[in-house]
Amino acid sequence: MWRSAVGHLREHGHELRVLTTDWRAAQPDPSTPEDPDVHRELRWYWRDHAFPRMGPLAVARLERHNARVLDRHLADLRPEAVSWWAMGGMSLSLIARAHRAGLPASAAVVDDWMLYGPKVDRRRRFTGRPDRRLAGAARWLFASDTLLRRAREGGWELPGAEVVHPGIDQALFRSPPERGGWKWRLLYCGRIDERKGIDLAVEALAHLPDAASLRVIGGGDEAHLTRLRELTARLELTERVSFERRPRAELPGVYAGADATLFPVRWAEPFGLVPLESMAMGTPVVASGRGGSGEYLRDGENCLLADPDAGPGALAAAIRRLADEAALRERVSREGIATAGRFGDERFDRAVERSLTEAAG
Repeated sequence: MWRSAVGHLREHGHELRVLTTDWRAAQPDPSTPEDPDVHRELRWYWRDHAFPRMGPLAVARLERHNARVLDRHLADLRPEAVSWWAMGGMSLSLIARAHRAGLPASAAVVDDWMLYGPKVDRRRRFTGRPDRRLAGAARWLFASDTLLRRAREGGWELPGAEVVHPGIDQALFRSPPERGGWKWRLLYCGRIDERKGIDLAVEALAHLPDAASLRVIGGGDEAHLTRLRELTARLELTERVSFERRPRAELPGVYAGADATLFPVRWAEPFGLVPLESMAMGTPVVASGRGGSGEYLRDGENCLLADPDAGPGALAAAIRRLADEAALRERVSREGIATAGRFGDERFDRAVERSLTEAAG
């Protein structure tokens, strides 16, 4: 979402600089080249899917470093507005710092950083109810009604907040192929995270014919990936489950090669682009429908829903329905393509641009 918005702004004549953390993936996606004017200089409280303890001196050094970096880039670029994105684990003091400097800002909220960010900010300045100065420090753009509702339930008063659903890269995910017969090829694609319900997808194989296989494609929490591999071995499913990483450019073919994409998330997902990407390629989706994805998923119309609390058996039963009912598969595939066609990234990108230019006056 972030990279699409950056590209849109530059294509429409805006000069834009990206200031982000010094974290780097061990194996960056070779199909996604580095963008220009990206500065990886900020220090992050987050490390390896955790927020380790830090002493007062370490916190002070991190905060002073980040403040100096921000001040230097503001003085050099002299921007007319600032766009805040995923600030969880970052120095939230940067938002207040830019606001005190009189800089207009827009904030794109695509996860729950407004809720967990204050809790993991080691400066301990933002505790209890949200700092009301931050609410007035930017125009707020939310990726889903789910995210906005949770922010308000968490104490944020955001009367002018706007919800605009993001969308997929329709230039990449296009031209769905003709679908053949059912071959029991199942797919999970996305971040490796215990909240995603990947273990349910693995366990569901034990309820399905031996011909059923599962590809798990993605990276993330290595500790959870290890547990998933152990679960696969314990269930004697090693020959039927693969764990892979694939460049983003290959994902359309990955989706098209599956008979169904599984999205059995346990948590209230902020939005969820994976089901839309799969739908765009004509591949049926079996999902939990929790969180933001529930704002576009319709059981029996453009997907099948399975309650993750009912265990892997419920997920397996939904998969069997797809296998047994060709007319259902065809309808879900057809309606899924139509749904994905309504969720292109251009609409969200335009909303980000509009929010920034309105903030800048």
